[in-house]
Amino acid sequence: MIYRSSAEWQSATQKRVLFFGMSGLGKTYLAAMLRDAGDWFHYSVDYRIGTRYMGELIADNFKREAMKVPFLRELLLSDSVYIASNITFENLAPLSTYLGKPGSQTRGGLPFDEYMRRQDQHRTAEIAALKDTRHFIQRAREIYGIANFVCDSGGSICEVVDPFADSDPVLDMLEQDVLLVWIKGSDEHTSELVRRFDRAPKPMYYQPQFLERAWTAYRMEEGLEEDEVNPDNFIRWTYARALAHRQPRYEAMARRGITLLAEEVAQIRAPDQLCDLIAAAIDRKET
Repeated sequence: MIYRSSAEWQSATQKRVLFFGMSGLGKTYLAAMLRDAGDWFHYSVDYRIGTRYMGELIADNFKREAMKVPFLRELLLSDSVYIASNITFENLAPLSTYLGKPGSQTRGGLPFDEYMRRQDQHRTAEIAALKDTRHFIQRAREIYGIANFVCDSGGSICEVVDPFADSDPVLDMLEQDVLLVWIKGSDEHTSELVRRFDRAPKPMYYQPQFLERAWTAYRMEEGLEEDEVNPDNFIRWTYARALAHRQPRYEAMARRGITLLAEEVAQIRAPDQLCDLIAAAIDRKET
């Protein structure tokens, strides 16, 4: 770890962290709190994916749909309207909408091959955005004069690296630049995330091997052809399995850093409290 003791962390003039873990446990909340304090730079991996690396794909998808509407088609062809994604740190809907859901096209689904193609685009983009972390550390310091840095990673970071390998190019780079901080949820948190997802299922990125197995298993279990699958039902069925699939991957990543419990994170209201919590976690790591 780049901070070898709690004292080294507390005295550091450049504090640099990367939060990872399941979506919905407080990564973006903590990053926004640090940013709002004024002396932390907030780098959102998902925002970078949705703007720098997949922004054109997202906008083109909007235009493709708009071209199906005669009124909008005419305006687009005459350059009378401008269509773009309004993605923000807090609203990543344009990115998840582009990823889509596999299944019946009459129910808003995508053919599975197209769905997997978009998943692969996201994988490439996420790796590139994670590698950009070093660039943004330098950018924050050189342009804005901000030394403290927080990277708000997506929940799928564990899917695009090999956390079990002795060496992984992305993790090796990140480990040199930031303190990896796993926000670990309990079984109760997982159950609540599943309930929340069930109410409003949204597209996500998953490992291709995991998705292919899930797609085959779901259709066999339900006795469905590809074009008969209800897209929302499939991703609801997949989500809880995905959380179980990700947990050991997060745990393996945490060996390179520290672990904060989600219930501890929920009590944090100020940057100093977070810094103290991280220091305590470093002490736990040392013992």
